Amino acid sequence: MPRELITLECTEARGEGKFPSRYITTRNKKLQQGRLEKKKYNPALRRHTLHREIK
Repeated sequence: MPRELITLECTEARGEGKFPSRYITTRNKKLQQGRLEKKKYNPALRRHTLHREIK
């Protein structure tokens, strides 16, 4: 199966002392070799922030 489940976690929330938001999505292993980064909404900070893939 070429697609795998990954978890995205907010990068800005921990610096501000808030709980980091997490999203679950999929990616294609063959086309995306590095870590995935997306801008997603963080409800604790009430704005869109950068979310990076975690293990």
